[in-house]
Amino acid sequence: MTRVRGGDTGVVDDLPEVRFARTGDGVTLGYQVFGRGPVLVWMPSLSNIVAQWRIPVVRAAYLGLSRHLTVVLYDGRGTGSSDRRIDLTDLGVDAHLRDLQAVLDDAGIERASLLGYYHSVATAIAFAAREPGRVERMVLFGGAPRLREAMRPAQTQALLSLVDQDWGLFADAAATAWLGWDSAPSGRWTAEAFRTATTAPVAKAWFEAAQHIDVTAELGRVRAPTLVLHRQGEQQIPVEVARRLTGGLPDARLVERPGSTPTLFLEDPAADVRLVTEFVTTGRVSRPAAGTAAQMLTPREGEVLRLLAAGDSNSEIARRLGIAVHTVERHLANLYRKIGARGRTDAVAYALRHTPD
Repeated sequence: MTRVRGGDTGVVDDLPEVRFARTGDGVTLGYQVFGRGPVLVWMPSLSNIVAQWRIPVVRAAYLGLSRHLTVVLYDGRGTGSSDRRIDLTDLGVDAHLRDLQAVLDDAGIERASLLGYYHSVATAIAFAAREPGRVERMVLFGGAPRLREAMRPAQTQALLSLVDQDWGLFADAAATAWLGWDSAPSGRWTAEAFRTATTAPVAKAWFEAAQHIDVTAELGRVRAPTLVLHRQGEQQIPVEVARRLTGGLPDARLVERPGSTPTLFLEDPAADVRLVTEFVTTGRVSRPAAGTAAQMLTPREGEVLRLLAAGDSNSEIARRLGIAVHTVERHLANLYRKIGARGRTDAVAYALRHTPD
């Protein structure tokens, strides 16, 4: 089992070995294999598998999944530990399929479940349609068969405009405003993982190619049982996109997870890990048991609630936690909804009744 040093030092001990596969068109790809049990390939978007181990929440997700699953991570062409010098005109779905095929073949994996995440949702669908004998099950989050649908929200378009203007600013904004990693050290290390994942020209080419990826015609040929997960705020991908995806697949279920952070394993991470693990190992989907409202709060929301109950203003909370005021406001809106508060007074009353001293 991988051992990783905790805390916010960013130092990772005993990482899984980075292996290297070679695609049919001569691109070298870095990948890792760890854990035990049925194989789950966590497919990449812009990734840096080594840097991602430094993100505490992501590291916890990797280790949580690896208790019952063999997890495969890899960097797609042009990113992370894979070849950076690539043909920027060849980043469509066929190129990404060559990446996945090369990793599976090099690792000697005949059959696996796929976790398609954001950009790689379309690739997972295409592979399952074209290679049905190699895909056991699929878990899909944050993407769409027509990728431009997942990239349409105004906030996403505004962020993508930063890619070739200010790569560092894009990385910071993507980690916080886009993906919701507000808390230190997760936000800091997520931004660093973005920043080191690739270069601005490669990222720009990735996103431009994604606008043209459309595997809608292949949905009906997918035979793998599929779990579609959705957790997004109003400014991110609307739930209708996930519902259309689910309806287009012959054997799919949609689970809408509570919360508004557009990622897995950040809000209620233990339940997300259980949900994915159970589906991959058994094919069953058991909705997480409803807990108390306090149990449903994220750690950051709990901190905001405690400071609110202590009488701090939004600006004081922001200063104490090292986050923006608008982020405090977003956390307040989320926790108000979870605890049924109509406003600040109700939330303070709730905190006094339910928050331990």
